[in-house]
Amino acid sequence: MKSRLVQFVDKYIKSINSENAAIFAGAGLSVASGLVNWKDLLREMAEELNLNVDKEHDLISLAQYYENEKGGRGSINDQLIEQFTKDVEESVNHRILASLPIKTFWTTNYDDLIEKTLEKYGKKTDVKICPENLAISKPGRDAVIYKMHGDISLSHEAVLTKDDYEGYNEKRQLFTTALQGDLVSKTFLFIGFSFEDPNLEYILSRIRILLGNHTPDHYCFLKSLSESDYNEKEDYLYDKVKLEYKIKDLKRYGIQALLIDDYGEITEVLNLIHTKLKRRNIFISGAAHEYGYFSKLDAENLIFNFSNHLASKSYKIISGFGLGIGSSVINGALAYIYSNQKGHLDEYLVLRPFPQNIADAVERKVLWKKYRQTMLSEAGIAVFFFGNKLVDKNIVLSDGLIEEFDIAIELGLKVIPVGCTGYVSRELWNKVISKYDEYYPLNAEIRQSIEILGQDKLDEPTIITNLIKTINLLQNHI
Repeated sequence: MKSRLVQFVDKYIKSINSENAAIFAGAGLSVASGLVNWKDLLREMAEELNLNVDKEHDLISLAQYYENEKGGRGSINDQLIEQFTKDVEESVNHRILASLPIKTFWTTNYDDLIEKTLEKYGKKTDVKICPENLAISKPGRDAVIYKMHGDISLSHEAVLTKDDYEGYNEKRQLFTTALQGDLVSKTFLFIGFSFEDPNLEYILSRIRILLGNHTPDHYCFLKSLSESDYNEKEDYLYDKVKLEYKIKDLKRYGIQALLIDDYGEITEVLNLIHTKLKRRNIFISGAAHEYGYFSKLDAENLIFNFSNHLASKSYKIISGFGLGIGSSVINGALAYIYSNQKGHLDEYLVLRPFPQNIADAVERKVLWKKYRQTMLSEAGIAVFFFGNKLVDKNIVLSDGLIEEFDIAIELGLKVIPVGCTGYVSRELWNKVISKYDEYYPLNAEIRQSIEILGQDKLDEPTIITNLIKTINLLQNHI
């Protein structure tokens, strides 16, 4: 991935973590799901007017011409309903965006793919379709979707024609005000947007006038041009120059262009954001009835101090309250939070104690596997300690730890078995080292730290130092 795109990812993640990130979605986001863009929406209308939509640049006027000819917008409403009520699946980019902890979405799209996808991910949405919606906030909402140009459910109010744009600030002034506020206070990522919308251009210009050179940075994806896509070299050179001017002009509004060679790169960028965000969440897996060369107290101190170190580095810990180590995980994080009086508990610790009192063994196994999948789906790194339990007065290997390792690999987590703690963790460490390049391709520095974690009778400071080093290195491992 291009270095500029990676740099953007790191900057945007900071905005997400500070809850200042926003998405602005244009028609391009929904096209991948099988919905039309503006030109295709107006294609049949243009043909009825004996015009060629591919030769038109002012599509707003084209829509107005059609309404003028029809003597009303009934036909336009019918076309909107036909095109935007199709039964389509959300795109992969919709799904990635819905999985991110982003709370603000703006869109000029009429479809409901954004809100439906967010709801599929268990998020409570507050959709703003008309100005009256802005006066009410839905309690407990996880995301707000501002539909700047309306929604297909109110097709007669959708913003499409010149009349609609000219009357926008009378009928939908509150949307303008709300967007101005968000553009000043948040970092926007524009996806599938052409920057030819006069509403947005007006709002951006007002912000530039008010803030001058203090306009905050926003970002947009733009596709670079390839000569192979042109029949005439002259046309390619012309469009290339025009694109360069467009990029420079967007900078006036604080919008930095992220050039991509292929639209698939957008998915790669969003995936990297998702991956890096999850890498801040560390799942601690462990179970122990006995502790190998450690005493019980030494093992508890190891887990306690490791959790404390993670909290001090602002990592979030996820734990299922494993036998013999769960309380130490909790106490380590709590000790840091309370001694430093920083943040709320849920910023540092996610506890998922396993459901108990399930008599049926088969039912319990199925439920616990789903529980493990849910826990691990929230993390990006899994660390494994010990791995034994008492069965019929005999110490046996923990099958739960093995299952958590397998689920972690299936979900794409990075795994760090602390081999020196023995039992299942030793077996998992041997597995990772024997096929290291499958788990951590092309990274010798991480290998060195993981190899150390398998040495016999390591002391606590060495274990924690190498664990933290490995986790830190993984933040930049793609």
